Amino acid sequence: MAQKEKGSKRRLRSSYITSVISISLVLFMLGLTGLLILNANQLSNYVKENIGVSIILKDNAKEVDIRRLQKNLDATEFVKATEFVDKETAAKELQEELGEDFISFLGYNPLQATIDVKLYAEYANPDSIAVIEKDFTRYSQVQEVYYQKSLVHLVNENVKRISLILLGFSAILFIISFTLINNTIRLSIYSQRLIINTMQLVGATRGFIRKPFISKGLLHGFLGALIANAMLSGVIYLSQQELRQVITFNNTELVGVLFLLIILTGLFITWISTLFAVNKYLRLESRSLY
Repeated sequence: MAQKEKGSKRRLRSSYITSVISISLVLFMLGLTGLLILNANQLSNYVKENIGVSIILKDNAKEVDIRRLQKNLDATEFVKATEFVDKETAAKELQEELGEDFISFLGYNPLQATIDVKLYAEYANPDSIAVIEKDFTRYSQVQEVYYQKSLVHLVNENVKRISLILLGFSAILFIISFTLINNTIRLSIYSQRLIINTMQLVGATRGFIRKPFISKGLLHGFLGALIANAMLSGVIYLSQQELRQVITFNNTELVGVLFLLIILTGLFITWISTLFAVNKYLRLESRSLY
């Protein structure tokens, strides 16, 4: 009898360990998707903020007026950074790109001084840039504002498309994760269906029966989330070491929120799955349990 009881406890412990591991692996996959979404957002912001807007200045613009204009631009809410490029510097850069001295051939420098502007990501879209362009042209020193409209449109369209794909993928993965964790917990509760029935036969209330199962389910969800977060921390560390130029997780607050969401997701799924599974066996008659 004692040996049988030990075997039963061993199977139960093995079932708990399997449940925690399964939950942690599923939550880990969800967390990886979350990290991908976070980094995709940073990458899209990086691309948008490197879209150049060139303000071409008039030849008669004085340097003091240009510097004042640059300070005014830096003070606006939509400008991230500016860089003044005079005619000589522009000519030198172009000569290096072409590999020949075009000034000697032409006899003069055809280039004009410019202020290269980088905008914040939220303003780097066609509608906002069109408004910003009008704002720039009101300055008397500005002759023209140039940017690649097709590039701006293409970048924004691709960012929207990728965001929708990631959102859809995340929703599908969440459904799959919920199904897998739910099945794992149902199998775990199934192995204890006779205990539930015995407790009912001795007069235990449904709330009393549910309580230990839900508590244990929440514990498994919490432990699984902690293991998943530990694995995600390892992924973040390795990616920072090996792929620093491609992937960055500098925003610790967002990563912290992701870890918290993983814990809450683990608790929610295990709670709702345990509740439904226990209620199922509470409603069954004794003869249906075999």
